Amino acid sequence: MSAVETKSEITISQNAVDQIRKLRIEQDLSDEFGLRIGVKGGGCSGMTYHLGFDKDKKEIDTVIEQDGIKLFVDGKSLFYLMGTELDFSGGLNGKGFIFNNPNATKTCGCGESFGV
Repeated sequence: MSAVETKSEITISQNAVDQIRKLRIEQDLSDEFGLRIGVKGGGCSGMTYHLGFDKDKKEIDTVIEQDGIKLFVDGKSLFYLMGTELDFSGGLNGKGFIFNNPNATKTCGCGESFGV
């Protein structure tokens, strides 16, 4: 059984697309590498976001492609991330990658954890 490939409600802002491309170049990663995003229990609000590059999609992953960027999202995480926009904020007050998640009913001040 192979991964489900679909168009999803998760989107990537142009700032995030540009930053993901930049990071792939800096880390000398080919276009085969996608960004694995997900959620785990923990953090001050109950759940935390995690992301990192991965070359291999898993059978349970949904693969989301936008502007040449692949996101790998496991089914459990997809449930919490539907409708989310992955953004990136740089500069002096930049926070890095930001999850604009409409499912989050509470978030912590740092933006790295959320609750539903």
